[in-house]
Amino acid sequence: MRVAFVGKGGSGKTTLSALFARHLASAGLPVLAVDADINQHLGMTLGLEGETPPPMGGHLADVKEYFRGDNPRISSAAAMVKTTPPGRGSRLVRPCGDDPIHTRFTRATAEGVRLMVTGPFSEADLGVACYHSKIGAVEIYLNHLVDEGGEYVVVDMTAGADAFASGLFTRFDLTVLVAEPTRQGVSVYRQYAEYAADYDVAIAVVGNKVQNPTDLAFLRENVGDDLLIHLDHSPAVRAMEQGRAFTMDDLEPTNRSALETVRSAVDARPKDWGRFGRQTVEFHIRNARAWANLATGEDLVAQIDPEFTFGPADLCTSGATTL
Repeated sequence: MRVAFVGKGGSGKTTLSALFARHLASAGLPVLAVDADINQHLGMTLGLEGETPPPMGGHLADVKEYFRGDNPRISSAAAMVKTTPPGRGSRLVRPCGDDPIHTRFTRATAEGVRLMVTGPFSEADLGVACYHSKIGAVEIYLNHLVDEGGEYVVVDMTAGADAFASGLFTRFDLTVLVAEPTRQGVSVYRQYAEYAADYDVAIAVVGNKVQNPTDLAFLRENVGDDLLIHLDHSPAVRAMEQGRAFTMDDLEPTNRSALETVRSAVDARPKDWGRFGRQTVEFHIRNARAWANLATGEDLVAQIDPEFTFGPADLCTSGATTL
């Protein structure tokens, strides 16, 4: 199951992403955490020690070449864009599999969370590059990912509504919006809810930095039924953010219970491969006609394979097995 954590900058979405991933891992569940934020702090918040994984955004040509596989509809890796859907001959992967993507681009924490990162801006990017080109690696990955219940992919997204600059916002089973009890915090929720309404994107709001009943009442008044749960102010989390030792056993019982509520909400979502496939194709057509045909010199709508079925039935590992 795929879960996106979004919210206003400073709302605590990275912290909540990490806590949720660690909560899943503590229950012995397979979990991949993906840092798709321009500020790459998820590894630190997960307590990853040692070398971070190579950034997928810095090896985009290799990523494209791997997923392209033997798909005859894709002429080259250069003709593959972030929205290119898989087809017969494409390589698909399972979460945390032993394929070259996960072997090369993930690292495991001591608690068992595997981390994948898009990577920060490099010196060569400054002033000339758009961060969405790096996030494109995550979109390509999710387009070619076959996940099922009991498997979790937790993505720490960019702040605000940046995810709506591509079809990435439709690639999740549940989008968790982390909202502070402030006007700015709920304004991001309203923006997400408005954009997502036409695309059957499921949103659950988790209140964060709630310190008193007045804060909670504010969220309930402004978010309504979308408010799933809230987390209380946590001295243990504050200590973690300051670099002191932290394990999930240090987290307050009420906050552990809140994380379990989020897990229950994720598990309750139906896996709708039909919707996923339709929206993947829809956004690819939009991108092709808006800019990608011109950029590549090809009609990329022809990359769509009408005989391909999204989901476990078409898991394919043909072709080379190295990057």
